[in-house]
Amino acid sequence: MEVLSLRILFLLCCIFAMSECRGACAEVDSDTEAVAGMGFKLGCISCKMRREVEATATVDWYFRAKGEADFVHIYTYNEEGPIIENDNFMDRLDWNGTKRSQDIQDGSIYLLNVTFNDTGTYRCFFNRILFYENYENSRVISKVVQLTVVAKATRGTASIVSEVMMYVSIIGLQVWLLIEMIYCYRKISAAGEEALREAANAEYLAIASESKENCAGVQVGE
Repeated sequence: MEVLSLRILFLLCCIFAMSECRGACAEVDSDTEAVAGMGFKLGCISCKMRREVEATATVDWYFRAKGEADFVHIYTYNEEGPIIENDNFMDRLDWNGTKRSQDIQDGSIYLLNVTFNDTGTYRCFFNRILFYENYENSRVISKVVQLTVVAKATRGTASIVSEVMMYVSIIGLQVWLLIEMIYCYRKISAAGEEALREAANAEYLAIASESKENCAGVQVGE
C-alpha cells in the first residue's frame, strides 16, 4: 500500500514538473526581415521574473516609418480585446500573443500583406501590474523591432540567431524537466526505503516480543 502511494506521489510530481515546464516563458527576439506580399510575425515577449505572482498587462504597438521622425500608435491589446489604431494598418494586424489570459507575456502581432512602406522601427510596450500581498507594482517594458522589407526571402543572421536561441530555450526546459523528475524520483525512493526499514523494524520487534512471550509461557508451564 505504501509503495503504491509513493508511486502515485511520483506520478503527481512528474505531472507538476511538466506543467511548470509548459508554463515556462522564454524571451526570443523577433525576426527582422519580411517579404513583400507575405505575412510577418512581429515578436514581442516579456517574461515575468516570478511566475507565481499574479499580474495583468496591456500591450501597445508603435511604428516609425523609415525616414520619419515620429512614432504613430498602430495597435492596442487589453482586456476588451484588440484595437487597430491606425488606418494604414486596418485589417492587416492580428493578435498573435497570449490568449485567454490577462497575464500577457507574449505581445506578438501578425502583419498581413506586407508592403515596402512597412519598413521601419516597431516598438511594443507592456504595461504590467504585479499584484503582491499588500501592494501593487506597475511596470512598463518596451521592445524594439527593426523591420526590413525585401522582395525575396534571404537567410539573415538575426533569423539564424533567433532560431538557435529558440532551440536552446527548448533544450534548457527539457533538461530542467529531467532534473526535476530525477529529484522527485530520488526523494520518493529515499522515502520508500525509509518506510520499508521502519516496517521491517516494526515486524522484527513484533516477532521478538512474541518470541519472548512464548518463552515466558514455556517457563511458567514447566
